[in-house]
This record gives sequence, structure tokens and C-alpha cells, in this order.
Amino acid sequence: MRINLGIRKVVARMWKQAVSVFAIGMAVMGITHTAHAEDEAGDGAKELAHKVTELKAYSLPDRLARFVHSSERQFEYPEDGVKGIYVTGNSAGGERFNTLVDMLNNTELNSMVIDIKEDNGHLTYRPDEDSPYYDIAHNYIGDPEKMFDVLEENNIYPIARVVVFKDTVLAEEKPEWSFKENGKVWKNGRNEAFVNPFLEEVWEYNVDIAEEAAKMGFQEIQFDYVRFPEGFENRDEDLEYSTGKYEGGDGDNIHRRVNAVNDFVAYAKEELSAYDVDVSVDIFGYAATVEYAPGIGQSFLGISDNVDVISSMIYPSHWTSYFGIDKPDLHPYEMTKEYAKVENELLSELEDGPISRPWIQDFTASYLPDGDWQPYGKEQVEDQIRGLKEEGINEFLLWDAGNTYTQGVNYSP
Repeated sequence: MRINLGIRKVVARMWKQAVSVFAIGMAVMGITHTAHAEDEAGDGAKELAHKVTELKAYSLPDRLARFVHSSERQFEYPEDGVKGIYVTGNSAGGERFNTLVDMLNNTELNSMVIDIKEDNGHLTYRPDEDSPYYDIAHNYIGDPEKMFDVLEENNIYPIARVVVFKDTVLAEEKPEWSFKENGKVWKNGRNEAFVNPFLEEVWEYNVDIAEEAAKMGFQEIQFDYVRFPEGFENRDEDLEYSTGKYEGGDGDNIHRRVNAVNDFVAYAKEELSAYDVDVSVDIFGYAATVEYAPGIGQSFLGISDNVDVISSMIYPSHWTSYFGIDKPDLHPYEMTKEYAKVENELLSELEDGPISRPWIQDFTASYLPDGDWQPYGKEQVEDQIRGLKEEGINEFLLWDAGNTYTQGVNYSP
């Protein structure tokens, strides 16, 4: 990178904190006009020390009540609930975007989950050149403003997908924030690296990106890969990594992982409370069938208790023989319905639980053994939606990695 990412990140965070403290001081003093950071930063820096001292004597209200950043974009939460599709950065910035917009305009679909930080750790759009994230950005979405114009004009609800702990780019730039084996960044069998959920520096990095997405106009931040690598319980004693503030804490390695993941979600929700956005998390479907997923550190209830929306990935092809259903890919209705029963029972334990909005399958899992899969089309997609609807779950998201979605589907079967 042209400039060390860590240095640029720290400088940006220090500037943001200085401006935030200055703004708080102004609010306490009863100043009601809008300050421009460019004009006022010099005076604010001079008075920063005594303003911080003065603030200690005040009991400040919750920060959401003090300052709420909301973009000028006008989007309404869909009246009948979110019914959306996944959209890659390439699709959002390319010719396919128009095709997908037409699809939504001609169906009951109403939302897009758009990659902003994708699976390798790159941003899918170019921020300003002075951004600490400029060097990790691709220009897939060449004109974000134009994209938002189209979304707004067509009443398409925009959700930003931010991949969190699977991040090869950041792991290679900051190996100390990752997991190492024999002194080198450890990668899984797909040559992917993860960063360390124990480290608050990693939390800050991802939430800062989420804040930028909120400022762009996204109405919801959806965090994905909020977990440790698969099978981590088999290598947690062998890899080299820091456990940060969890070092020597209560519980075994499993509980420390669960605590770290839950704490990240709670931290992200709190930090994003100053923005007019919902927070959602993608989670493995099987996490709802166990107390917690021991290797990856996901607790269905722990995560659900700290988000506005929970999006379980319940693709029938991804299950083994659960709920007494052999070869689940062949039985999308039954599989989805039985899962929904389990999830509903769990969410009933929460006093103020999140919206349930599962990811469902609109792709064919031909990689499964012969006889265990079927082509997925209109009937199979409708079966999943019907299974959810019969159990009172009316929101859903369609996943197809290539963004080629089935035509002619009745999305209210």
C-alpha cells in the first residue's frame, strides 16, 4: 500500500474522535448552529482540554438522542417487509444492475443487499483518496451516487453487506491482527485468511467501514462472516494469535470465542446507534439448533439479542439430515418450515427480539452427490417462501452468487 494502512487508520480515528468531543462540548454549552469541521477545528483543538474537563461534570444523554446522522436519501421500510436479493459489487456497478432493477419493479421483491466490503476484504467502491480505505478499494461501483439515484427512484430498499472476519486483505497487511502458523498468516483450504475476532482493533476497522456505508445512504448494515473460521476448535491450540482483553478471562476457549463474537455485535450496534440505520447479522442456520456453535463462536440468541434483524442462512443444500429429513435439498418446503419452528421458539425467549429475515436458496447445488440435489427453480423457491410464511416469517432474502435469479416466481405463495 502507498501509505501504511494502520497509520492512516489511527490518524483518521483520532481526527474523528477530536471532532466528536468538540461537537459534544458545543451541545452541552447550548450552541445550536451547525459547526463546519473545516472552519472550527483549529479553535476546537485549542479548547479541547478544558472542554473535556467541563464535560465530566455533566450527565450526558444517550448519544442517539444527541446526534443522529441520517443521509439525505429518502427510503421507506417496505410496508410488507423486506423481500430482497443479493447483489455483488460487479452487478451493482455493471449492466446487470439495470436488469435486477427491472426484476424488482416487476415482482414483489423490494430490496437489495449490496456488497460494500466483500469476501476478500476489498471495498467495492472508491472512497475519497484521503480515506484510510482507499488502497483496499476496487472500482466495481464506479458511481455510487448514480446507483443510489436509481434505487431511490425505484423505491428499492438498500442494505449494505459488510464481510467482517473473513478478510485476506487485512490479514496480509496486519498479520498481528490475524492467525499465524509457523510465523505466516494461516489460510484455510480455499486460501482464505481470517482476522481475529478477539481484537477490538478489528472491530473498529469494520465498524468504521459500516459507518461510511450508512453515510452513503444505506438503511441497514448487514454484517456477514461474524465468526471464527470453520473448525477453529481443532486448531485453536496450534495457531498463534492474541486473545486481547479475553486473555485469562472466565470460561474455556469455546466460551471466550462466543463472548468475543457477541461483544463485537453489541459494539457494532452501539457505535452505529448514531446513524439512522438498522443492524443485521448473517448466521449459520444450524446455530439455532445448538446452544452455541463451538468452533466458530456463534450463539443464535446471543447475536439475536443485539441486532434489529437476524438473517439465518437456511439453504436446504447446506444441511445434513436435520429435523428427520433425509437429503434436505430435495425437500425445501419441509426443511424451511421445520427450521422456522425452531427459530420461532428461540426468539420467543427474547423480550424484544429482532425481525427474522432468512436467506433462502435460489441456486442449484449440483456439487452435492448424485441423488442428493435437484435443480432449483420456481417451485423450489416458492416452497421455501411458503414454509416460512406458514410459520409467520414474512421477510426473506434470495441468494445466488452470480445474481441470476429465477424468473416467474410468486413471492407471496
